[in-house]
Amino acid sequence: MTRQLHYGTPAKVFHWLVVLLLAVQYPIGWLMPDIHRGMQPGVPMTLHVSFGLTLLIVIVLRFIWRLTHPVAPESTLPAWQRLSSEAVHWMLYVAVLATTLTGWLFASFRGWTLTFFYLFPFPMLASDNAAAGRTIDGLHQAAEWLLLALIVIHVGAALVHIYVYRDRIMQRMLPGEPSV
Repeated sequence: MTRQLHYGTPAKVFHWLVVLLLAVQYPIGWLMPDIHRGMQPGVPMTLHVSFGLTLLIVIVLRFIWRLTHPVAPESTLPAWQRLSSEAVHWMLYVAVLATTLTGWLFASFRGWTLTFFYLFPFPMLASDNAAAGRTIDGLHQAAEWLLLALIVIHVGAALVHIYVYRDRIMQRMLPGEPSV
């Protein structure tokens, strides 16, 4: 399997879809009202969980694409930057997976009946369990904050490459750049 020098169109589409979905997810998650035991989730929770499942599907597809279409690290970067870049990228995959799966588990442990964008019922991963729900909720929140920290590091590094180093690292993920 040959490693490409630039990300191809599918990798770019997956990347920017994840960005878009996270940009929708965080505000919905933070702004929706608390749902206490015995309450059924309303529109914000249904949308949050539906977007979360969409995000889970996209990140799994992106992960499979990345494994089957590897991209060579930029050879002009110092070794520490190549290593830290790879580490942050893999941690981003893990954090997105952890956040989406714990969110789905949380909804399952709460015993909620949810639908995917009101189209069809969401499969539940577990049965109603208040104690497990509290634990998973804590893990979901920790995963959210870890993911947010990794996003800040990732975006910060991209901005440093644009404005400080003034190299073309960021262009590898922008639309319109070569997909070779």
